[in-house]
Amino acid sequence: MRTLVTIGDFSRMTFLSVKALRHYHEVGLLPPAEIDSATGYRRYELTQVPTAQVIRRLRELGMPLDEVRAVIEAPDVGARNAAISAHLRRMEGELEHTRETVKSLRLLLDEERPPAIAVDYRVSGPTETLAIRDEVAHAEVFDWLQRTFAELRSAVHETDARRAGADAALFSSELLEEEFGEIVAVVPVESATDPGGRTERLRLPRVEYAIAVHVGSVEDADRTYAALGAVVAERAIGVKGPIREDYVVSSFDTTDEEQHRVEIGWPVFHTSWVA
Repeated sequence: MRTLVTIGDFSRMTFLSVKALRHYHEVGLLPPAEIDSATGYRRYELTQVPTAQVIRRLRELGMPLDEVRAVIEAPDVGARNAAISAHLRRMEGELEHTRETVKSLRLLLDEERPPAIAVDYRVSGPTETLAIRDEVAHAEVFDWLQRTFAELRSAVHETDARRAGADAALFSSELLEEEFGEIVAVVPVESATDPGGRTERLRLPRVEYAIAVHVGSVEDADRTYAALGAVVAERAIGVKGPIREDYVVSSFDTTDEEQHRVEIGWPVFHTSWVA
C-alpha cells in the first residue's frame, strides 16, 4: 500500500518550498503522485523523497532545470554521472574565473591611478587578411572570438593561405563604449584564394598605433587598457578608430593563461615629440 503525504509535509521532509514544488510540477520535473480531482490538492509518495532531495542539491549547485531533468531522467548511472560531472567542471571553471576577478579587484583597490607601462609606437598595414566581421554584445566577445578564430584557422588551411602574423581583432568604438557593435577577427596572410562563406578577404589600411603588451589573464586586461589610455592621453594624440588586439600567444597555443600575450594597439597620430 502506498503512503501519500500532503505537499506541506513533503515540503518539510525535503526542504523544498511549496512554491518550488508547485513550479517543479508545472514544468514536469517532479509531478505529485496524485492530485485530488475535487480540491486540486497535491499528494506525494514517500518514494519521491530521494528524487526531491537530489533536485534540491543540484539546484543549490546552480544547475539549470534542463540539466537537472537530464540527471533525473538519465537512462543509467553512467549517463547520470556524466551529466553531473559536466556541470561540476563548469562550476570549477566559474570558480577559477571568480578567483581571477577577486585577484584583479584587489590590485585595483591598491591603485590611485593607472600603473606605468611600456608603450611602443608602430605603423601597421596596409595588410591583407582573411576576416570575419559581426555585430555582437560586449559580454559575448570572448566566446565569439574563440569560435571565430577556429573558423578562420580552418579557412587559412583550406585556402592554402600563407599566414603573415598573429590572429588579431578590431573592436569598434560602439562595441567598447555602448556594449554592442562591430568586431572583426582577422588572420594576416600573404596570399589567399576566395574563401567563401562568411569569411572574406579584407585589406586593413595603414594605421599608427600606440602599443602596450598585456601578459596573463584577460581578467586584468582592463588595467593594461587603462595604462595605455593614460599614456595616449598624456603623451600622444589619440584618433578615432577601432582598438586592435594581436594575440601573440593565445589559448590556441597554450592553456596556461600566465603565458598568454596580447599586443593592444590604440590608434594615434604620432608626432615627433612623442618619447
